[in-house]
Amino acid sequence: MASKDPNTRSGPIDVEEEGTSQYLTFTVAGQMFGIGILAIKEIIQYGAVSSVPMMPDFIRGVINLRGAVVPVVDLSARFHGRAAEAGRRSCIVIVEMNEEGSVQDVGILVDSVSAVLEISPEEIEPPPAFGAGIKSDFIRGMGKVDGRFVILLDVSRVLGTEGLIGLVSPAIAAVSNRAASSG
Repeated sequence: MASKDPNTRSGPIDVEEEGTSQYLTFTVAGQMFGIGILAIKEIIQYGAVSSVPMMPDFIRGVINLRGAVVPVVDLSARFHGRAAEAGRRSCIVIVEMNEEGSVQDVGILVDSVSAVLEISPEEIEPPPAFGAGIKSDFIRGMGKVDGRFVILLDVSRVLGTEGLIGLVSPAIAAVSNRAASSG
């Protein structure tokens, strides 16, 4: 059984922490990533994203999702420092985040969605200390699928690091207030 401290993991990852062994897999900048399926709310086609001034480069903007303003994080910009080129297969994966007692939907822009895979705990290794091309604390583990690795993301760290919800909440409130007053 793995340690609960993500910085001192050894051996297989304890998927009970995440509550699932099913992962939505997707590609970003040619790499395969996975997120625990329980964190996923829905997947939508990439569409009109409104930019918001004074946001970090990795925040693509916001979308209107059934009346709610949802920030969209560009994972390519977050991981590699360069914005993704939206294409035919680009999608926004809506993830439900719980941070500091508040629930916020956050969209993540991915190049394409692949499949939902069942990855057993025995097939998940601890994050590498180097070589994945992204910060190791963003990685929950490395899932082995058909002889290849899928980088399993720690969504709360990828989207919650640097207080993302606190960062975008004022912008969301401002956009929501403008929409309410003009409607």
